[in-house]
Amino acid sequence: MQKREARYKIIISGGGTGGHIFPAIAIADTFRELVPSAEILFVGASDRMEMQKIPEAGYEIIGLWISGFQRKLSFKNLLVPFKVLSSIQKSKSVIRKFKPDAVVGVGGYASGPLLYVASSRNIPTLIQEQNSYAGITNKILRKRVDKICVAYEKMERFFPAEKLIMTGNPVRTDIRNLEEKREEALQAFNLDPDKKVILVIGGSLGARTINETLIKNISKLLDEGLQILWQTGVSQFEMIKEKTGDLQGVVVTAFIKKMHLAYAAADLVVSRAGALAISELCIVRKPSILVPSPFVVEDHQTKNAYALVEKKAAILVADKNLEQQLVPEILRLIGDEEKMNTLKNNIGQLAKPDASQRIAEEIIKMIESH
Repeated sequence: MQKREARYKIIISGGGTGGHIFPAIAIADTFRELVPSAEILFVGASDRMEMQKIPEAGYEIIGLWISGFQRKLSFKNLLVPFKVLSSIQKSKSVIRKFKPDAVVGVGGYASGPLLYVASSRNIPTLIQEQNSYAGITNKILRKRVDKICVAYEKMERFFPAEKLIMTGNPVRTDIRNLEEKREEALQAFNLDPDKKVILVIGGSLGARTINETLIKNISKLLDEGLQILWQTGVSQFEMIKEKTGDLQGVVVTAFIKKMHLAYAAADLVVSRAGALAISELCIVRKPSILVPSPFVVEDHQTKNAYALVEKKAAILVADKNLEQQLVPEILRLIGDEEKMNTLKNNIGQLAKPDASQRIAEEIIKMIESH
């Protein structure tokens, strides 16, 4: 699609985790490529990680006082109705001042009030659902929005079929064509080019069970001549850093900012099975062991993972079996070049590298037909 000279204004709302935030940034970046004069504003939850990550990506963000219900009994649940009302009022103010041509929701509680207000004012609206099991906020919005972009088949279980558009999940543009970046990546993380690298990523917030399993078995991996590049999450970083100490071949970080270089360095990836992680693994074509989080709604990460396992594109290890199976599976797989190549080829066939462009084009069509 050719670039537009129009000065379109859009709001992108949502967040809470990297799985919502990074697709949102990818959509914004691509929209700006297609509409260079575009004005883009983000709206998120005032106490979540989007308030840091969005400005780092070069965009303005406004925070709402919003959260969801706690699954266990909590005093915080009494505040939820007041937060919703407050966020609806602030959303009205934001939309009145910014006057968007379209509003996009990427999931997370912050997108609810904004999309509710936008749809009630006949502003074109689109939501993007990353997972194979729809999130609560998107399910609530399904009848109000104009278009719903999805990454998995059979999503008519959750959404009106006539609104669905299969686009795949947007991923950061810098993770493409990584083969030529391997040398730079190894230098960036001070890794030995003669040893294979296991990249461990438990999602943007970390994964306690993966971390604990690795801590107990780190010597087995190092004894086999492997290196570990390990994103621990903030909460366990200090503990793991202390326990790994000065071990050669272990690089520990709370959060990997240069994720493209981490992928470029990796020979094998151990990861949670969030939708963003899977979409990125397909783009970078990395052999992967997926460990679905058991703490998500409707066990949707297991469903995400099985979509790859059924196509012989990844290995699945259940969270409850981590201690017995993870390290043996790593050692078995890293030593089987044929299996590694099969996984690499199969996962690459599932990639949808143009997802952010397709979504940006749908936003433009929506604005122009309104």
